[in-house]
Amino acid sequence: MALPTFYYPLVAALIFTIGVYCLATKRNVIKQVIAIELMVNAANLNFVAFAYTPAGVDPLGLSFVLLSLTVGAAITAVALILAVQIYRTYGRLDVELLRRLRR
Repeated sequence: MALPTFYYPLVAALIFTIGVYCLATKRNVIKQVIAIELMVNAANLNFVAFAYTPAGVDPLGLSFVLLSLTVGAAITAVALILAVQIYRTYGRLDVELLRRLRR
């Protein structure tokens, strides 16, 4: 038995809220990258949930999610490579330290 459609946006909103909270409160670069991925996955959950209609499945929504996942994986890989380089250079992953270095 499948869940009703209105549960999926509620779960996606919860996941998105957790991502926004982590992005606003965490100071570690890797934790912020994970928070951004949570937010993107919450949006993808909405696309998948609304792609399934009583008339059938909308392939446009699913193809958009597939494209979003591939681009998101590439962006995450680049962000984590940057985090590794930041750690090698400064020995820390604190965002506040990086902001102070810019001044």
